[in-house]
Amino acid sequence: MRGMRSLRGTSKAVSIFRPARLSSLRSIFTGCRAVMLPRFGGPEVLELRENVPVPNLNPNEVLVRAKAVSVNPLDCRIRAGYGRSVFQPHLPIIIGRDVSGEVAAVGNSVKSFRVGQEVFGALHPTALRGTYTDYGVLSEEELTEKPASVSHVEASAIPFAALTAWRALKSNARILEGQRVLVFGGGGAVGFAAIQIAVASGCHVTASCVGQTRERILAAGAEQAVDYTTEDIEMVVKGKFDAVLDTIGRPETERIGINFLRKGGNYMTLQGEAASLTDRYGFVIGLPLATSLLAKKKIQYQYSHGIDYWWSYMRADPEGLAEIQRLVGAGKLKIPVEKTFPITEVVAAHEAKEKKEIPGKVVLEL
Repeated sequence: MRGMRSLRGTSKAVSIFRPARLSSLRSIFTGCRAVMLPRFGGPEVLELRENVPVPNLNPNEVLVRAKAVSVNPLDCRIRAGYGRSVFQPHLPIIIGRDVSGEVAAVGNSVKSFRVGQEVFGALHPTALRGTYTDYGVLSEEELTEKPASVSHVEASAIPFAALTAWRALKSNARILEGQRVLVFGGGGAVGFAAIQIAVASGCHVTASCVGQTRERILAAGAEQAVDYTTEDIEMVVKGKFDAVLDTIGRPETERIGINFLRKGGNYMTLQGEAASLTDRYGFVIGLPLATSLLAKKKIQYQYSHGIDYWWSYMRADPEGLAEIQRLVGAGKLKIPVEKTFPITEVVAAHEAKEKKEIPGKVVLEL
């Protein structure tokens, strides 16, 4: 590597270079550490490998030197085989969706970021090169500047969950000030982000939860928090809602949520069946089957209850990410991190999540 030197030896990627707009990184970076998924299975299948190639940047892409990446439930599900119809042909892949770090290089058309700038963001659920790596690659629209008021660990826990909640509430339901919002699973990362986004939008929020998260949910601005392990939500919650976000996605929560909606309301579930049906039957049969099932439910609930039914997923949304950044900077949106692990202990981190030893957010530090 002409005129370059690496630091500390923990990553093979070069740490000192001339700031530049780069369409090719081959003369600047060689490889880096990355957590690879060579096959589907338990936490033990994850491998931390050295010298994983750093790909060339497309014109709209940013190379991020990761400082922290969070462990999402989706990461664990992908590791176990969820989405195999998408991922299996490309194994081994790097998993992970969230990242917080510093800009290391930018593509030729990137206008919003400069080398050295602190950023955070999240990849699309089907991205093949994830964020469990020293150097992540994200598009310009998948990143925003990290507020100085939060650490990289804190920032890495936010974007994927918050963007998932944002899409459901803002893109699907289009919530407005003064409306009532019900969140099933308010203690989880997506549910807790949804509560804060809805409160910031001027909505009246009710959430279901387990006992240990109740006070946190109320402190975030929810007007009512129902412990579903000790209370009957159908008995203690009164009135109708304009939007229901169901992060649990069971038949019972769907039934209850639909019945709580007023006409013209929106029910959003995070447990859509597109991926599971495609995994089971393949793209040719599974995708049309999922489309048909969703259309059937939409028609059914529009006819029986006068409401809109959605399978909601995270996707890159520059407007949403900008608003999330604003809320984080203002101290109105945070997702508590319960425990951190070094990236070298990624197997232990996934084992802890698998065994439900850590109910809250887990972050890997690099």
